[in-house]
Amino acid sequence: MPMDQATTALLEQLTAMGGPPLHELPPEEARAVSAGLNELSGKGPDVARVEEVTIPAEDGGSFPARVLVANGTPRGVIVYYHGGGWVIGSIDEFDTLGRELAVRTGCAVVLAGYRKAPEHRYPVAARDAYAALLWAASDMPGLPIVVAGDSAGGNLAAVVAQRARDENGPAIALQVLVYPATDCDLDNDSYRAPDNQLLLTRDAMVWFWDHYAPDPASRANPDASPLRAADLSGLPPALVLTAEYDVLRDEGEAYAERLRQAGVPVEFRRFEGQMHVFFTLVNVLPASAEALDLVASAVERGLK
Repeated sequence: MPMDQATTALLEQLTAMGGPPLHELPPEEARAVSAGLNELSGKGPDVARVEEVTIPAEDGGSFPARVLVANGTPRGVIVYYHGGGWVIGSIDEFDTLGRELAVRTGCAVVLAGYRKAPEHRYPVAARDAYAALLWAASDMPGLPIVVAGDSAGGNLAAVVAQRARDENGPAIALQVLVYPATDCDLDNDSYRAPDNQLLLTRDAMVWFWDHYAPDPASRANPDASPLRAADLSGLPPALVLTAEYDVLRDEGEAYAERLRQAGVPVEFRRFEGQMHVFFTLVNVLPASAEALDLVASAVERGLK
């Protein structure tokens, strides 16, 4: 279907502002552009508690996280991994989204500030993501855990779910994968479709992968491309959301189908008329609220 009017208007506004495409920028400048886009969402709802924490990493380093609790005693914990191609994005930029998730679900939301490339290349982000899961399980014992993320964060949530299964790690009640990056194949139909070259383009994904995992052989590892795991059985139930106009559409939908074929309960929804990043543009694109409602409903069922 045609792209919705709110998205078309936003793209026209951004085009009028000008500026080079993301893949032509150095990482620091790209991060500034990303921060400016996320500022459009404004301030999120008030929550009862905000806690800044530092999580120890497997390699002896550490990374920041923010815990958001809407009110009272949380009924579960959502470990959220932000998008940004493993290169851009930050917990500050995803604070509004995190607050919305906390209020809508009644869960504590842990925004994991995993270390980014190119300063910290693969597999650092994947290992930090698992460290965030372990921290949440230890710091909030007894609470059911949801892992969630968008784009590269969806990649990390999928990777964490696989590792937790393989290593008998913390039990995960649900994985929420929003237009996840699941494979390193940059030449499928959705990557090549001209209509999908919007805020996220094929050129940008080449740039992201080159920064995150410059060794082409490493990209095929399941903790980089979770779609390439030999076995997806025994993974937690999944909610998978994709966007019609998105270079990552096909790989996200392929992952949902492989999960289903492996016997994993899957709820899937393609958002027609939407582009990549629609989910995180809270208060900007109406479809974001609809998707958040879907996530909240899935969490409600997953925690029962």
